[in-house]
Amino acid sequence: MIRARHYGGLAVLLLATAVLYIWNLGASGWANAFYSAAAQAGSENWTAWLFGSSDAANAITVDKTPAALWVTGLSARLFGVNSWSILLPQAVAGVAAVAVLYVAVRRVSGPWAGLFAGAVLALTPAAALMFRFNNPDALLVLSLVFAAYFTQRSLDRDAAWWWLPLAGVAVGVGFLAKMLQAFLVLPALAGVFLLAADVTLRSRLVRLLAAVGALVVSAGWYLALVALWPTSARPYIGGSQHNSIVELALGYNGLGRLTGDETGGLGNLNQEAGWARLFGGEMGTYIAWLVPAAIIAVIAGLVITRRAPRTDVTRAALLLWGGWLVVTAVVFSYANGILHSYYTVALAPAIGGGVAIGTTLLWRRRADIRAATTLSGMIAITAVLAYVLLQRDSQWLPWLRVAIAVVSIGCALLLLVVGRLPRRVGVAVGTAALIAALGGPVAFTLATVAAPHSGAMPSVGPANGRGGPPGGMFDAPTPGAELTTALKQDADQFTWVAAAVGSSNAAGYQLATGLPVMAVGGFNGTDPAPTLEQFQSYVAQRRIHWFVRSEMPGFMFGNRSGSDAAERIQSWVRANFTSREVDGVTVYDLSQGFIAAT
Repeated sequence: MIRARHYGGLAVLLLATAVLYIWNLGASGWANAFYSAAAQAGSENWTAWLFGSSDAANAITVDKTPAALWVTGLSARLFGVNSWSILLPQAVAGVAAVAVLYVAVRRVSGPWAGLFAGAVLALTPAAALMFRFNNPDALLVLSLVFAAYFTQRSLDRDAAWWWLPLAGVAVGVGFLAKMLQAFLVLPALAGVFLLAADVTLRSRLVRLLAAVGALVVSAGWYLALVALWPTSARPYIGGSQHNSIVELALGYNGLGRLTGDETGGLGNLNQEAGWARLFGGEMGTYIAWLVPAAIIAVIAGLVITRRAPRTDVTRAALLLWGGWLVVTAVVFSYANGILHSYYTVALAPAIGGGVAIGTTLLWRRRADIRAATTLSGMIAITAVLAYVLLQRDSQWLPWLRVAIAVVSIGCALLLLVVGRLPRRVGVAVGTAALIAALGGPVAFTLATVAAPHSGAMPSVGPANGRGGPPGGMFDAPTPGAELTTALKQDADQFTWVAAAVGSSNAAGYQLATGLPVMAVGGFNGTDPAPTLEQFQSYVAQRRIHWFVRSEMPGFMFGNRSGSDAAERIQSWVRANFTSREVDGVTVYDLSQGFIAAT
């Protein structure tokens, strides 16, 4: 009966998560059109699919390794290019991540803790945003949760040797989704295995080396493939200045995110770097709700298990999820490069795992005044933080923060004596405290789900709240019927029906026509692809029909790092071709009146 109840609870959790992530999913349309256009390109051309090209004619890739696009590209090839075929895989990844986290936590703390951890992940606003959106973060998070689970499995005395290498493979998949961000979990995974695995030190070292090898192979094969592939037979590597996948991995999407030295990047648009960044106006409502509670729970759990044997799996799990949380939080807090608020979804599994395991240990010892006081303090701190975060959208559900405060104060007081209350009363108090703790993130998650999202930097919370409209920066244009018809004109005579500066600009026209549109300069308009000379050659060969005048993304913020090729191309077009207005957009017919470059 108890086992059936637990399986029933898991079924309810996964079904509720699926509904949360799938309901009204199509309202976001193309969501991040930048990646949707690449999925469309990959559904039509296998070379574009392999390299993650922005268009089916393979001018330039997106600025990430393309593992997430392999999934959406195949889905679009199988089910057609539409919002659902592109976004549904993200929701499936979210449900799978919740399921794997449940299994991982259940192994060490029981099914109720597993359900708690899974619910925390599912109801984190950043998770609800990213598992309904087509950025690479959904695959990244799923891969890392698998890596943590495989690491936990590797700790058992009778565990097969290949569990830890499987963790390496999972991190490698995460790398192919979002490059070096995946490696932030490695200190926790490797450290926990070396400390707690129930095998000899020699076996631990050998298995760790095997895991490193698996990671290198699973992450490195693609870099080697791109590096060895003739540059003339593949697209330009977007996000790099020298057509190099290694430069992209180690620079723009690697160390540059820490140092801010990202040639061609926009710089750090979030100026809140420091210990309080995760709680600040940019990131707080995405992830901060349970961060203090998770840290307290992990520390308390480590104190409780301090005398346990080296191989204690509960302490190992606390170190794993706590290490993941601390390392990632510190890096996010102090990074000086590009760091968008939605990146914080990578913290959600660690928060869920840490708070569930630590709270379970405390609850089992609630008769001890020290454990009861800790639980009481966790609820009080969580309530204060929720009040502060909700106050930032003071006109939205003003009663909610008051209700959370009142219930939390009552629960905090009762938790001080919970060990002396009748069992049923104690469970009721604990349940009320849990509901109060989750009230803030649940409200923000539901508001996030209710609003459509688009652009490269979507936001959580109510559409009319402090975070602004649901559309995001670098949103793609939606061309009118007349312009779409003009772009399709004589399409079979050209390689690219149009060119536009910036990948998001090009994506809007490509998705509207279903035909290749060249993204001049890549995502930010700062990549040297194509050069002015190459572009002039394409025009002379009648390979590009239209040029669509567009804003220069890389220069909107006064950032002039990287190449100025896109700026030069747009200036050359304006000087040598006659413009016309179509649906309020300035376009140039490059097949007419070409003046050869001297």
